[in-house]
Amino acid sequence: MASLFFYIPVVLAVYLFTKHLLHKLQNLPPTPFSLPIFGHLYLFKRPLHRTLSKISHRYGPIVFLRFGSRPVILVSSLSVAEECFSKNDIIFANRPRLLIGKCLGYNFTTVAWSPYGDHWRNLRRISSLELLSAHRIQTLSSLHLEEVKSLICGLLNRQDDIVDMRTAFSEFTLNLMMRMISGKRYYGDNVSDLEEAKRFRHIQKETFRLSASTLGDYLQFMRWFGNFKRWEKSMMELQRERDGFMQSLIEEHKNQMKSGTCSTSKEGKKTLIEVLLKLQETEPEYYKDELVRGLMLSMLIGGTDTTSHTMEWSLSLLINHPHVLKKAQAEIDKQVGHNRLVDESDLTQLPYLQSIINESLRMYPVAPLLVPHEASEKCVVGGFDIPAGTTLFVNAWAIQNDPNIWEDPESFKPERFGSGAKNGLKLNLMPFGSGRRGCPGENLARRIMGLVLGSLIQCFDWERPGAEMVDLTEGIGFSLPKAHPLLAKCRPRPNISSFLSKIGNNVA
Repeated sequence: MASLFFYIPVVLAVYLFTKHLLHKLQNLPPTPFSLPIFGHLYLFKRPLHRTLSKISHRYGPIVFLRFGSRPVILVSSLSVAEECFSKNDIIFANRPRLLIGKCLGYNFTTVAWSPYGDHWRNLRRISSLELLSAHRIQTLSSLHLEEVKSLICGLLNRQDDIVDMRTAFSEFTLNLMMRMISGKRYYGDNVSDLEEAKRFRHIQKETFRLSASTLGDYLQFMRWFGNFKRWEKSMMELQRERDGFMQSLIEEHKNQMKSGTCSTSKEGKKTLIEVLLKLQETEPEYYKDELVRGLMLSMLIGGTDTTSHTMEWSLSLLINHPHVLKKAQAEIDKQVGHNRLVDESDLTQLPYLQSIINESLRMYPVAPLLVPHEASEKCVVGGFDIPAGTTLFVNAWAIQNDPNIWEDPESFKPERFGSGAKNGLKLNLMPFGSGRRGCPGENLARRIMGLVLGSLIQCFDWERPGAEMVDLTEGIGFSLPKAHPLLAKCRPRPNISSFLSKIGNNVA
């Protein structure tokens, strides 16, 4: 027994020395101590972006990690991130094969999860030119404004009450996206089919509950256990529900197009399903129903929580900083006046509002670690050799809160993005990613966030329910939600109350 206790530390020492020597010979980035099988998973505590930032502070701007069996490089430096998304952009244009991509991404064939190649380039072209172009967004601007007015009317009916703004923002973005996609809304008033709305709400709730990485993505042996198999089964069942729901909308559109009863076409505002079905008529072999479903579901999951969470963070920060809110109101009053609502065309004339959004995205980016990338071949990053198949995580939160880049980064200072800001300051923002796989919906997201926040700032005075400051604790989730929903009180601003009464009457 005594000899056994002697050999254990010897074997462990040999193992560690050999591993350290191999690491050096392979010219890999610095790495913390890792466990066999589990790698560096033992280090992780939530929120993960802050834990990984602490690791980077100790080991440097590029760190080699192992998430179980999966090799990972963690980048937390702007210069190294730029190297990944410029010189090595094509190499890092792939996505890792995670369970969510298999189950909810049509076996890695959607725009979010497809590997880099001809198919992905086609999907990206369709997204950028047909669905999310400036022209397409402009044609739907009146629809955006209608949903904003509906949101305002809902708040008018609850003035001086405590309102759950997380729910309000979430339902707004889901209604907006589904009206763009299919011409239908599923929350609040004017819901035409209550059973269909109930089905949609269930699907969305399950989608955001199940849309997360699992240990089985990193530890192969976990896939043998019942919990992983049950999770995978639940995701596959959810995908069948999502698939069937979206196909029913497609069939409905096909029937309307055949009979010439598409109401949106008559108004010159095609739904996005209709846009794709028109393309299907010209190239039926490529624009199959599965491709249409995949594009619509990708837009839905990518363009709802991310936008609503950013608006919730922004309004939380404004309520905690009333002097910033007053300054934003003064800018809107000067540029827009008191006789009409903020319009999307006004946004370029509201630089302080844009600075508020930029500062909110800086402090609380929609994807703190960005969507992961994967190296398709061996490359060099920061002077280190990166093996093919390595997953890339860029800690956008760490970069956007780096005191070497940003003065007093923990403070909410929209003025840092003003006309007197340092040249190139906006280039240090990457909440929507960068390079080939940057988010194609950034323009739409910024326009919607500007329109909604601008309208809420213009129309209402906001305050906390009590004396305590709004809690800014970060929650758990890919799109960085607040740990606690924003509860706030609002009342119409006196100088715009008469105009707001007209909006209420028109919407009613």
